[in-house]
Amino acid sequence: MKSPGGSEYPYYYKGGEIHCLKYGSKYKDQEKLFEIMRQEEEFIKLTNKKHRIWIDLYKTTTTNKVRQELVQNLINMNEQIIKISFVGLSGFSKWRLKRMLKRSGISCPISFYSDPEDAKTWLVNERK
Repeated sequence: MKSPGGSEYPYYYKGGEIHCLKYGSKYKDQEKLFEIMRQEEEFIKLTNKKHRIWIDLYKTTTTNKVRQELVQNLINMNEQIIKISFVGLSGFSKWRLKRMLKRSGISCPISFYSDPEDAKTWLVNERK
């Protein structure tokens, strides 16, 4: 089965299960990105289980509006999230997003990586 963003669901990795949110390769097409975010949010809520979330943001321009929508998307799914890892952000975007997430009240562990394999490994690792 595939999620609305086109990811295999469930995605098995190193003995664990990850849900991949492919928010990457949207460049400057914010409306397409926001629509996928809404669809993924509905999909995750319908699964009625908790997820380890891997978010790919490679080749997506992360303006302030994009970061705000992303944080709201995660707030809306907060009850279904165990951990979140991000990949594909520039240093500045990572710093801005970290600040927004800190103020958001999202309670799960969050990590940022430049290497997708490191991000996925961290998600399936039982230590926070």
